[in-house]
Amino acid sequence: MINFNQLRNFYHTAKNRSFTLAAKRLYITQPAVTAQVKSLEDYCNLKLFKKRGRTIYLTDEGKTLYEYARKFFEYEKEIEDVIEDMRELKRGVLRLGTTKAYARYFMPFMITGFHEAYPQIKIHLNEGSSSDMIYSLLDLKIEVAIIAKAEDHPDVYFTPFSQEEMVLIVAPDHHLARKKAVSFKELAEEPIIMKEIGSGTRKLINELFAQSNCTPNVLMETSNAEFIKQLVQRGDGISFLVREAVASELRENKLATVPMEKDIFLDVSIAYLKDQHLSPSARAFLDTLKKLRSPDMTPQGIGWLMAKMQAKRKRTSDS
Repeated sequence: MINFNQLRNFYHTAKNRSFTLAAKRLYITQPAVTAQVKSLEDYCNLKLFKKRGRTIYLTDEGKTLYEYARKFFEYEKEIEDVIEDMRELKRGVLRLGTTKAYARYFMPFMITGFHEAYPQIKIHLNEGSSSDMIYSLLDLKIEVAIIAKAEDHPDVYFTPFSQEEMVLIVAPDHHLARKKAVSFKELAEEPIIMKEIGSGTRKLINELFAQSNCTPNVLMETSNAEFIKQLVQRGDGISFLVREAVASELRENKLATVPMEKDIFLDVSIAYLKDQHLSPSARAFLDTLKKLRSPDMTPQGIGWLMAKMQAKRKRTSDS
């Protein structure tokens, strides 16, 4: 197998047509360079240089080897530049995962801000239920996820990020819309359209029904929040969604909310693998997320996070 240290000494000697200049370039002694080149010639069983007076020349065999060595070390320089670019976040890939609600309402703002800071980083966003994103982490398809903690896993680290207010939504003319407050026992009689199993919303609502010693009357389950809103508007059932996901429908009186006896909040976490090295782009994104968190972790959701990012961008543009 060729010795790349010998090849490097040959390359610099051939490029500079001098053992002395090669030694200066490599920060070693001239005899050391001569010895390395001689070892390479012995390995190849070829004469790579010829000498006339004090001047050295490449043999035909040396010229051929030099062309390949030149290409090799040019690629080496390119590789070094790529490595440095990745370290400095001048290139790279960021693989993220999140729930559909965050993908629609929060991630566009977050990704825009991150892209402005690191324009050369390519971003891949995967979306699905919280459980889907956990498995995407475990399968190394993504590095960082923003999800509700739908299930624990020993290999996944969860750090609190935000709290989303969950609201009970009904059609404006639904009989519950006139109520000042309802309990889960009352809701057990109503057909309910649920988020899919594996979502943080589904887990939370199931737990709250169980705490009231009752079972939800599930009419349908789906991962599509827009479909849920359409069914509720038509009066086909009731549902629970993140407030931000129904904000426009509430403003336009297409939907109504009914207060629960106690406010409901969905805990959202930043998730990543415990024993897996994060890429520089993933670490930078993680740092950005942690700076966004409320210091005292008071209930702050998508709307608050977006307002904070917009205020930060405005201060930056004004300065």
